[in-house]
Amino acid sequence: MNHRYIAEQIFLAGINSVLPERLITGMVALKSETLSIGHLNFSLQSLRNIYVIGAGKASAAMGAEVEKILGDRIAGGHIVVKYGHSCRLKYINVTEAGHPVPDSNGYKATEEILKIAGKADRNDLVICLLSGGGSALLADFPEGSSPGEIAIVNNLLINCGASIQEINAVRKHLSRIKGGQLARAVSPATIVSLILSDVAGDPLDVIASGPTTPDPSTFKQALDVLEKYKLDKSFPPGVLKYLNDGNNGLRPETVKPSDPVLVNTHNILAGNNILALEAAKEKALEFNINAVIIDNQLQGDTASVAKNVVAESLKFQRDNNVVKPLCLLFGGETTIRMTGSGLGGRNQHLALLSAILLQNNRGITILSAGTDGTDGPTDAAGAVVDSDTATDALSKKADPAKYIQEFDSYHFFKKAGGHIITGPTKTNVMDIIVALVR
Repeated sequence: MNHRYIAEQIFLAGINSVLPERLITGMVALKSETLSIGHLNFSLQSLRNIYVIGAGKASAAMGAEVEKILGDRIAGGHIVVKYGHSCRLKYINVTEAGHPVPDSNGYKATEEILKIAGKADRNDLVICLLSGGGSALLADFPEGSSPGEIAIVNNLLINCGASIQEINAVRKHLSRIKGGQLARAVSPATIVSLILSDVAGDPLDVIASGPTTPDPSTFKQALDVLEKYKLDKSFPPGVLKYLNDGNNGLRPETVKPSDPVLVNTHNILAGNNILALEAAKEKALEFNINAVIIDNQLQGDTASVAKNVVAESLKFQRDNNVVKPLCLLFGGETTIRMTGSGLGGRNQHLALLSAILLQNNRGITILSAGTDGTDGPTDAAGAVVDSDTATDALSKKADPAKYIQEFDSYHFFKKAGGHIITGPTKTNVMDIIVALVR
C-alpha cells in the first residue's frame, strides 16, 4: 500500500469538498422571482440592479457559479484574483493581480471595485465574493504614501513572523476599502458577502482584511504590531506618518460595529477548513483507515507545529489500544520567519522538518499542503515525507539540514522528490496536514 499516494488522495478529497462549484450552488438559488442567498431572500422585482464584486484566490470561480444562477440579471461587476486563478466570465470583469505583494493590476482592479460600490444605490444589491488572498489583491495606499511603499510594507509583514490577525490590523489601517470600508462605500445599497475562510476560527473581520465586516482593531494596535516585531524603523516614512496621524485622530478609523453603514450589510460564511477536514476523514475511511480530526485551528511557528505533529503521530503509533492504520488530520496555517535566502513555503518547510524528525521512526507518513495549490512563491502546494525521505536525500547528495538552514525546502523536494503539485485549485481554506500512522 503506497501511503504517500493515499495521503495525497485524502488531501485532494478535502480540496474537492470546498470547491466553489459545490459551495455556491448550495448557498445561492433562484426560484421564480426570488433570489435566496443563505438565509436571505430578495424579490427580483424590488431590485433595480445586481452587482457582483469580489477578491481572493477563489473569487473568480465563485463568480462563475453566481453567473450560472443569475446570468444576465447581473448588471455588472469586477473581481480581482491572483495570477493563474482566473475564470472566463461573461457579465463580471476579472483582473489577475499580484499576491502576496500587490502590483499595478491590483490597484487598478480595486479602483474599479470602488467605482461599482460608489454607484450602487438604495434599491440595488451588491454580492461580494471573498476568499483568502483578498488582503493583498484589494490594493490601495493611503494619502502621502505610494504603491512602492505598500510593496515594502507587505514584504516586511509577511516575513516577520506576525499572525494573520496582526498583519491585517496593519493592512486595514492603510486602506480605504478594508476593515468594513467597502460596506461604507456601498451604503445605502444592500451588500451580501459570501466568504470562504482561510483563517483559523473563521473570524470574518480578518478574512481578506474584512472589507464588509466591522473592525475591532485600531491605529494604536497597528502601531503596536510594528513595535512588537521591530518593524517601526524599517517602515517607509509616508506609511508610518499615516499610522501615527491616525493614532492622533487625524485620519478616519475603520468601520466599527455600531456604524449605521452596516444596517444593510450581511456576511455569510460559505466554507472553511473543518468542512475540508471532514471530507478528508471520509476519504480515509474509504481506504479502510481509521481517521481522527486532531485540530482545525493550527497556528504558530512552523517548526513548533512540525514537532507537535510528529510527537502526536508517535504517541498514537505507540498506543496499542489504537486501531491502525490511522489517519490524523490537522488544519490551520502556521507562520514562518524567513532567515535564509532559499525558496519555499510554510508547508514544504514543515514537511522537511518532519522528514528529519522521522528519520528513525518508521511507519509514519506526513503530508502538509495548502488547499489553494500554492505554498509560498512556488508552484507546489506542499510536500509529503516519511522515514525514508531524509536518508534517500542524503544518498542524492541533498543534506536536509543544509536546506533547512537556508530555508530552501522547494529545491530540496525538487531534488529529493515528494512535492505535491495540484496547480491553482481556485479555493482556499488554509492548509491540511495528513499523518498516516501504521
